[in-house]
Amino acid sequence: MFDEFRPELREVHNRVINKMMTKRLQAVGNSSGIIIDKPILELLRITSETELDISTDGERLIVTPIRSDDGRKRKLARAQERTLKTHERTFRKLAK
Repeated sequence: MFDEFRPELREVHNRVINKMMTKRLQAVGNSSGIIIDKPILELLRITSETELDISTDGERLIVTPIRSDDGRKRKLARAQERTLKTHERTFRKLAK
């Protein structure tokens, strides 16, 4: 689950996985926020610039970092090119 090349995070990983952490919401203007400890942010490679997907299963708050996947984008672009090349005539007819 965690990068074996980052042994300094092993202790944090074990603490997070093997022990529940308790946090309280803190007031942030008219809203509330959760302060996430730096070691956890480092473990999950989350920075202040990382976009987060926030969802719930009805009982839990689930926070997932959104990773830009350049490899996926390249694959999608290639698939689009192939599709356009293969079906160019059809698309031109539909565009009329």
